[in-house]
Amino acid sequence: MRAATLLSEGRFASARVHFWRITSMHSDPNGASAQWTLKGLVRGARDALPIVPPTLVFAMALGTVAAQKGVTIFEIALMSAPVFGGAAQLASMEAWNPPLTASIIVTLAMITAVVNMRLLLMTASFRPWIGHLPWWQTYPTLLLTTDASWLIAEKYRAEGGNDPSVLLGSGLMLWVIWVPATAAGHVLGALIAEPKMYGLDQVMAIFFVAMLVPLWRGMRKAVPWAVAGAVALAVQKILPGYWYMIAGALAGSVAGGFINEPE
Repeated sequence: MRAATLLSEGRFASARVHFWRITSMHSDPNGASAQWTLKGLVRGARDALPIVPPTLVFAMALGTVAAQKGVTIFEIALMSAPVFGGAAQLASMEAWNPPLTASIIVTLAMITAVVNMRLLLMTASFRPWIGHLPWWQTYPTLLLTTDASWLIAEKYRAEGGNDPSVLLGSGLMLWVIWVPATAAGHVLGALIAEPKMYGLDQVMAIFFVAMLVPLWRGMRKAVPWAVAGAVALAVQKILPGYWYMIAGALAGSVAGGFINEPE
């Protein structure tokens, strides 16, 4: 009886270990189990290298604008390190107007939420890939997800890759560049009287236009982009504030829902 009990307990323990392995490694549509490797981290960092120059310019532009708005170098570095949301940070800087009253703070929060709303869909697309990994592997990776690292990961998966650490590696590479570059831009901004003279106020728009290039899938798929841009421009002329962001995003999403794959 004792031997039977031990054998039963051993089988139960083995079953638990097997179940933990199954739930820790999700089977991806590409076929293999998703696992973390140092090789994947290195590849992700390497794949992010072409994005480093525009990221560097983008970050320095943010630091320059922050300096013009009276934000200290410590404050912009503190914002960049845990937030790491370039578009939202730059949009917030444009609306930054000291002294910060309650209404301005609410406005900044709404702008940040609207601009970063795209990350909800971007990170949701990773759930079939990393949804079953431990939280300590999943959440830090999602925290460092940006438009660029998302594109790198999507391209990697489209080519048959299945190492989630590629996503983390690319995010870490860009984060390491982003934080000190914003500080450097702040120092530069203190020396520039009018950033608009050098086109620094257009860096965000140029950056996002450049990011659309890898996403090009033909004229049919570009229709939602055109609709979003046209609606945003129209609303900007009609309504004050940042409603054009919401209107453009919603219009583009609705248009995208009507674009079916050709049979």
